[in-house]
Amino acid sequence: MIGNESGTPVLKGKRAVVTGGSRGIGAAVVRRLLDAGADVLTTARSAGAVPEGAAFAEADVRTRAGAEALAAAAREVLGGVDVLVHNAGGARPFANSSAIPDEEWQEALDLNYLASVRLDSLLVPGMKERRSGVVVHVSSAAVRTPLGPFLHYTAAKAALENYSRGLALELAPFGVRVNTVTPGRVATPGGEATREQWARLGAAAGEGATAAVPLGREGRPDDIAHAVLFLVSDRAAWLTGSNLVVDGGEFPR
Repeated sequence: MIGNESGTPVLKGKRAVVTGGSRGIGAAVVRRLLDAGADVLTTARSAGAVPEGAAFAEADVRTRAGAEALAAAAREVLGGVDVLVHNAGGARPFANSSAIPDEEWQEALDLNYLASVRLDSLLVPGMKERRSGVVVHVSSAAVRTPLGPFLHYTAAKAALENYSRGLALELAPFGVRVNTVTPGRVATPGGEATREQWARLGAAAGEGATAAVPLGREGRPDDIAHAVLFLVSDRAAWLTGSNLVVDGGEFPR
């Protein structure tokens, strides 16, 4: 159990929603929030294994209807939301930017950017009314070095970072904090699948990954989850509009 100086769990009594919490970084975030004493509802497009102790709602956050269903489930299961972590994301690579079809651009925007916008619009008003709450958007260090095969993904994440900063300024007077976590190269099932897809396209950019990281290893889901836990806790009470990059020192700032 993660506690403060008095031994009390740092998120005891807090109600949290985590999108994309069935595996990888999302599942690690769910476990850390549970360990810190929060009540957690997580979601994915289909039912699957979720960390023990978390509630689950099946929802496709790429759509407005999916966001509304998740918001309704959060109100029903939790009664309200104090912590909102947007982790769901991803996109498949193409040979180059001109090979990315319109529907893939739209899906990348829906999943990696608009899903956060829609869910925030549904759940943040409750935080504003209570004058308390924390939102964390999970971005990607790939935004720092955008490549043609992933431009739909990195452009959407860049929009998310800009939106996150603006939302933080808008909500600060209401006591609601908004921050971004930017993971670098993290070993997850989704990341491995993407690297395999990229390799089939003949790309070699994923090779030598460990050597490219100054700290000498790929990230682990818990590396990102601990950063999220810090940002949603009172230990980060004077942080809003920030972007915490967790990448082992790999990407340029």
